Amino acid sequence: MPYLILGIILSYLIGSIPPAYLLGRLWKRIDIRKAGSGNIGATNALRVLGKKAGITILILDILKGVLPVIFLGDFINARLASISGEAIRIILGISCICGHNWTIFLRFKGGKGIATSLGVLLGLSLRIPGLNLVLGLVIGIWLIVLIISRIVSLASLLAGISLPIFMLVFRLSSVLVWASLVLCVMMVLRHRPNIKRLLQGKEPRIDFKKH
Repeated sequence: MPYLILGIILSYLIGSIPPAYLLGRLWKRIDIRKAGSGNIGATNALRVLGKKAGITILILDILKGVLPVIFLGDFINARLASISGEAIRIILGISCICGHNWTIFLRFKGGKGIATSLGVLLGLSLRIPGLNLVLGLVIGIWLIVLIISRIVSLASLLAGISLPIFMLVFRLSSVLVWASLVLCVMMVLRHRPNIKRLLQGKEPRIDFKKH
């Protein structure tokens, strides 16, 4: 059990690293929390810091989710047999997402967790059979909605809501179904301001030509 506790702490700390804040300070001398939407995620970084920084931050946020699930998961699974390997990886993944959403390095004010959640799901799909198809469908929904609407938050919300649905449709394990529900609820709660703007018709759209 000490290994799992250590893994949870390390996963949270890895998730807490804020690439958008750090790169904003280093590249542009900007506090991204005081620009654009004020969010420290890749979408706001794209708008405020530019395409190069936005893509870099997106990749880093995804990697934050992959690393704990794969490497810490492998390490702990080799030393702890009392909990299923699937459950251990999920616990580490959710801890990492919590780190991103409520980072200890920025007074517990973080991002919305979409890119890091994608990284966690990618890491899980590399270790759990049957998850690749669900992940592909969720990404597909995100891309289709984004292309049609040009609204990142709407694409993220619909993709997140579809996750537990696909888990049920393809009859994946109950642990994965419950984990997907937790991720879905976290995602909706983090997007409450976006949902309000969507209902008011005020949510900003991505200008693909500009970016």
